[in-house]
Amino acid sequence: MQWIASILFTLFMGVWTISFGFVYCVVCVFLPWRGCFWMAGMLTYPVFFALRVICGLRYTVEGYENLPAGNHVIFMKHSSTWETYGIMVLFPPLVWVMKREILWIPFVGWGCMLARCIAIDRKAGASAVNQVLTQGKQRMEELKAWILVFPEGTRMAPGETRRYGSSGTLLAAQENRLIVPVAHNAGYFWPRRGLLKKRGTIRVIIGPPIVAAGRDTREVNDEVQRWIEAHSTPPADATSVAG
Repeated sequence: MQWIASILFTLFMGVWTISFGFVYCVVCVFLPWRGCFWMAGMLTYPVFFALRVICGLRYTVEGYENLPAGNHVIFMKHSSTWETYGIMVLFPPLVWVMKREILWIPFVGWGCMLARCIAIDRKAGASAVNQVLTQGKQRMEELKAWILVFPEGTRMAPGETRRYGSSGTLLAAQENRLIVPVAHNAGYFWPRRGLLKKRGTIRVIIGPPIVAAGRDTREVNDEVQRWIEAHSTPPADATSVAG
């Protein structure tokens, strides 16, 4: 039954995202940036409602008290499609760093442009870092937006990691902002590949802010990575019901 539920949810998510995406791309042409972010949240709530009702998958969030006043830089683990929806409703209004290829996807890419995302060419090396620094500074000052970075640069399987990129840390240091680490275990329930969604409760943990200004970039990244990986632990209630 869980396989059937997963397929039904995937069909709903696809139809809803495309339908809402069309409306979003039309309406947001006339809205300020914060209005566009609010509308993106309206896309997410029905998806999470359907995920809970159809697949039995919920989520909890711990550590909201760790979000400092102002707008800062969030480092979040990327292991699932779940967090690409979740970032619209879990945090204050934000702009996220994404790979440029997503802009080529109909509706999704257009929506990301309206959301003022920072789209980079990962293969561009130092140029990509400069794009994050330049555009991140502009978004923080003009929009008062938080900046969200997936520091591994791509989705990683649960329990796996690789060296964190430096652009988010350099941006935080340059703008004298804090880094807020966020861990979760969504990848254990909603794998990066495959249709099956497992029943259970995704746990999101917002960690204490970390100072980047005046410190060695690699030292800061190591501290952030240690915290995120230590708290991205397998859930006790992840179950799979095949068939």
